[in-house]
Amino acid sequence: MPSKKAAKKRRKPSAKSPTKKPIKKSGKRTRKVAAMKVAAAPAKKASRQPSAAFMKPMAPSLALATIVGSDPLPRTEITRRLWTYIREHQLQDPQNRRLIKADERLKAVFNGQDAVNMFELTKLVNQNLSEPTPVIQPAVSPTEAPPPPAQPSPPPEPTPSV
Repeated sequence: MPSKKAAKKRRKPSAKSPTKKPIKKSGKRTRKVAAMKVAAAPAKKASRQPSAAFMKPMAPSLALATIVGSDPLPRTEITRRLWTYIREHQLQDPQNRRLIKADERLKAVFNGQDAVNMFELTKLVNQNLSEPTPVIQPAVSPTEAPPPPAQPSPPPEPTPSV
């Protein structure tokens, strides 16, 4: 037979039994905990820096240059200008906004396709980008002397007068 103590443990408290009163926490302790939480808060993250690869200027192909310009630009700016062109000419399909319809200029960029999914757009644009060709200027070595100045022509001879 179970003991009286075990029987008491198993009994559920009735609605008539008094409930335990909540223990009040001292104000000093709660202030200390709040101060610890403030101190433990992580520092603000630094603003996110764009990848250097995206910010590197790229030269557009002739087909892409008709849309975004011929100057070397970062990929982010090329994408921004391309989307501006697409919105200005209303080339997004109204029912399926992911589909971009090609006009004559974009067909050259899209390899002749009539419509392209916006996720394919990045791949096709990257195929039309290349490293800009560096402008090489002839270097003059410091040991070379500059060319001699041009020789002045001799003065004309006076004509004898008669």
